[in-house]
Amino acid sequence: MVQKEEREVQKKNGDVAAFFDLDGTLMPRPSMEKQFFSMLRFRRIIGIRNYFLWLAGAMRLMPRGISQIMYANKMYLRGVPVDVEGGGTDLPGCLCARDKAGKNAERKSQARMPVPLYPQAVERVAWHAERGHLIVIVSGTLEMLAERAACLLEAALLGHVLTSKIRVCATRLEEKRGRWTGRIVGEAMFGEAKARVIGRIAAEAHLDLQRCYAYGDCSSDQWMLEAVGKPAAVNPSNDLARIARRKDWAVLLWGEEEDFTQRTRKAQRWEQAGEKLTAEHGKSGFRA
Repeated sequence: MVQKEEREVQKKNGDVAAFFDLDGTLMPRPSMEKQFFSMLRFRRIIGIRNYFLWLAGAMRLMPRGISQIMYANKMYLRGVPVDVEGGGTDLPGCLCARDKAGKNAERKSQARMPVPLYPQAVERVAWHAERGHLIVIVSGTLEMLAERAACLLEAALLGHVLTSKIRVCATRLEEKRGRWTGRIVGEAMFGEAKARVIGRIAAEAHLDLQRCYAYGDCSSDQWMLEAVGKPAAVNPSNDLARIARRKDWAVLLWGEEEDFTQRTRKAQRWEQAGEKLTAEHGKSGFRA
């Protein structure tokens, strides 16, 4: 009888998803990409030529607005090795099943700067996972950084005795001969692009968008929040706060309740759990 009820609940929740922005929503700012850039600059992987390339890209995108310059101009990464994230860049890392086709599956990144997730964000994701909701990170950050965050979040869910595959939709970079070209594949994942990808996922997974959830922190997330029936503004910017009041959206205030040492130790535990999780599932097609 209990199993029958559980199957009915899973079937009922099978058409529901929760879409999460990453920076400022699941984890505090500064963004993962800014931290990544700082590491590349500190290690002198980015040269002076990359700054001029970025400036040229900014000039080209200027007629399309500041948002395009902020989110769609990745020319500062031109010529950077694709596998730099595993080469000691201090990124939050774990032996992650998300690495491509197993070619990086045996590589561990150095985790000297664990990225703290908001405790309330982990609790909220766990709440969705318990109900069998599809969980998706929709972020304008680089895809490989978003994949790392998803891996960290999956490991954090182990603390709730939950194993949930987290789908990632983020900004993809073009690769050529093992290096990034600085060009984006498809479109940068911000603004209306987030709403479009949510629509595509809804069509593929047969979701009822009116029953779906979305969480974002800034005005560029407005379209993502408008795409679902249950939007929530998390630690909203002033612009998003005004929009949320006007549209009567839920407002959630997620804070850093632990000091840095506590968050670092917890992140390290999550990474260790992620290594164990990957060892068990990495060779069995764990990644969707």
